[in-house]
Amino acid sequence: MQYVSTRGGIAPVGFAEAVLMGLATDGGLLVPKHLPRIAPATLRAWSGLRFQDLALEVMGPFVGDEIPPEDLRGLIERAYACFSHPQVTPLVEVAGLRVLELFHGPTAAFKDVALQLLGNLFEYLLARDGGELNICGATSGDTGSAAIYGVRGKEHISIFMLHPRGRISPIQERQMTSVLDANVHNIAVRGSFDDAQRLVKALFNDLPFKSEFSLGAVNSINWARILAQMVYYFYAWAKLSKGDPARRVSFAVPTGNFGDVFAGYLARRMGLPIDRLVIATNRNDILVRFVHTGVYQVGEVHQTLSPAMDIQIASNFERYLYLLYDGDADAVRGLLEDLQRSGRLQVDATRHACVKVDFDAVSVSDPETLEQIQATYAASGYILCPHTAVGVKAGGSRGNLVCLATAHPAKFNEAIRLAIGHDAPLPLSLQGLMDQPARCVELDASADALKALIRSTLNAA
Repeated sequence: MQYVSTRGGIAPVGFAEAVLMGLATDGGLLVPKHLPRIAPATLRAWSGLRFQDLALEVMGPFVGDEIPPEDLRGLIERAYACFSHPQVTPLVEVAGLRVLELFHGPTAAFKDVALQLLGNLFEYLLARDGGELNICGATSGDTGSAAIYGVRGKEHISIFMLHPRGRISPIQERQMTSVLDANVHNIAVRGSFDDAQRLVKALFNDLPFKSEFSLGAVNSINWARILAQMVYYFYAWAKLSKGDPARRVSFAVPTGNFGDVFAGYLARRMGLPIDRLVIATNRNDILVRFVHTGVYQVGEVHQTLSPAMDIQIASNFERYLYLLYDGDADAVRGLLEDLQRSGRLQVDATRHACVKVDFDAVSVSDPETLEQIQATYAASGYILCPHTAVGVKAGGSRGNLVCLATAHPAKFNEAIRLAIGHDAPLPLSLQGLMDQPARCVELDASADALKALIRSTLNAA
């Protein structure tokens, strides 16, 4: 499998180079040259597989012969050995709802599904091919801790993780800052998540700096993140359909950076019988407005009870534009230039009609989020995290709907207390966390300041 840039400025690269490159050197995002099609008979055959074995089948065509199958199997097995549930991402019934629990990894968030694997891929490729990798990423909450736990203590890798100061939950912050391994560097940016993401993109677009310091990405701009997240759509469909290709399933997906729902979109294009994909957002509704109007217009970032979705610039949106325009990199560049110049882009009427076929989209307010947490708890005793509550509310009462549960509710106990009057019980992975010592550096939202920090840290190592 070869990968190309959404902006058309690089020669095709293989899987290993795509993983280590992260962001393409022309500033675009890497996408496979083609998507494999999965036949109905293959879907039936996959329906009884363990999550780990299914992951090997789904990922295999995208990896090709660059990693021997037995080596890839070992990387996958190690990635999910630390999950607390034997099914990795179990599908549970909750008061008439179907909830796909994605929070059984070491940091109690869906990002673990991809980042435990990505850390193993990095380590494997660097040991095999040589070199060093300095990861730089931004997080709106859960990506940071999952990425840090995926690479902490690994040889030939350092990680610099940015988060918006004071705009993530205390537990999310402490999950990152209490990791004191020498290769882990936490940075609190004075600004929003979009400010932090802008700094990271500025570093990757500075090609001499990127090359000098061997920068790599763990955010959902890294193709391997999307690939790993595709697996649980196949897994959930198999559990619900019992392998019947005629059984279609809808998914409600809480999303800010568009990566999680984009993984489902790719799974559907590969042949997975998905009916509707519901984009569920909070007050930061840029994706909802785009689906409804065809206009993608940046607005103010609002703080909400579901902070991981407090985003205006969705990183993976560019990948969707590339597929929406049938791989026309010139068209994508033009749209992104419009966005850069005016904070706004608009797709044509024909493409907008396709968008409305591809997605439903619903924005959910903070009061509605609390009401959903209350209602689900009253009906079943099950506690939804605020992001998952957004998804449940947005999904409505579709009979074939699965809602992605993106984090354990105890990560957001401030919101849970508002909704039901008491905390959600802490899973083992979070117990005692707030008593741990922490280490973090504060930084202005300046690319020059970030470059100086990375340069001085690595030169002193």
